[in-house]
Amino acid sequence: MIDLTASGWIRLRSVRSTWWCSAVYVVVAAGFGWLAAAGTPSSSRADVAVEVALTGFGFAQLALVVLGVLAVSAEFGTGSAVSALVAVPRRTAWLAATTAVVVAWAALVTALVAVGCAVAARALVAVPGGVSLTDPAVLQDLGLQVAGAVLVTVLAVGLGVLLRSTAGGVGLGIALVFVLPPVLAVGGSRWTSLGSQALPALRVGRESFLAVTTTWPVGLAVAGAWAVGAWVLGALLLERRDL
Repeated sequence: MIDLTASGWIRLRSVRSTWWCSAVYVVVAAGFGWLAAAGTPSSSRADVAVEVALTGFGFAQLALVVLGVLAVSAEFGTGSAVSALVAVPRRTAWLAATTAVVVAWAALVTALVAVGCAVAARALVAVPGGVSLTDPAVLQDLGLQVAGAVLVTVLAVGLGVLLRSTAGGVGLGIALVFVLPPVLAVGGSRWTSLGSQALPALRVGRESFLAVTTTWPVGLAVAGAWAVGAWVLGALLLERRDL
């Protein structure tokens, strides 16, 4: 497994799409975050100020969808997956190693940018008592942001291996996490609201982004169910389908 993970890291860092997606992710999340913090003169609580500074992740995480899908779909598109899978007795092990590498990278980048956004809130937003990065509520916001990014990335990898198409995987991923939740949210009926809550909407801190708000445990459980479901189904089909 260690060799597979090392190989997965080499593949990930050797393609330009990884660095382009990461750059877009950082610029959008940090840029919008600092702008949002600069446009918020004051806040009643530190965690609320930090959530405002995390707003950029609502848009930036679309780059994670592209990154996760490309991590596997590009392999099938170029045919390099064939040689990789021929050398690996269990295809699921190859997928697990690829997923672990992409998820670890997404989590690391997200954590660093999220801390930067919290620093922006601390520097630019007036909060009684200030914004402490060790405040449990602030740490929870940052942790939830990383957890949300991880689940979005796992979902994207699952869609990529399911569809084996970059366009199809990216399109479906964006629809699930960004388009359908707000479309259903504005429907106004009980059923459309439930539909919005049942989709893996992007989260900013404890709040759903452009979707009907749920508690954060429910929101992460829903996103987790979608991510695990897509990944497991993709792994099963990977084992059974011809290359």
